[in-house]
Amino acid sequence: MKKSSNMLYSGMSVLLALFCAAMLTAFSGADANAEVVSIEGASYNVNSSIAANLKALAGKKVNITLNSGNALSGVVKEVGNHLIHLEKLDGKDFCDALIRIDAISAIDTRFRDYQR
Repeated sequence: MKKSSNMLYSGMSVLLALFCAAMLTAFSGADANAEVVSIEGASYNVNSSIAANLKALAGKKVNITLNSGNALSGVVKEVGNHLIHLEKLDGKDFCDALIRIDAISAIDTRFRDYQR
């Protein structure tokens, strides 16, 4: 009985390994035709302030890290002198945020994407 269960376990392990190899091959082949391209209008200006960079990213999705360490992701709706309006927050349906610009420690956004 023990011998047959070991054979069954070994056979299942081999099948699982073959399945994983087949899936890996399928996914790598799908990305082979994809090309990485720059997203139009997405760029940073290191000689400008965070506020000026956020203004340039109006309408784009950004991730904002606050001085407290908390992070928010959403679309830049408007940037004022002291505040930013971030809409369509990730993970918070129907919510927007009003964030003090001086409370922001970092911003990041997607500059490249796949073109298929």
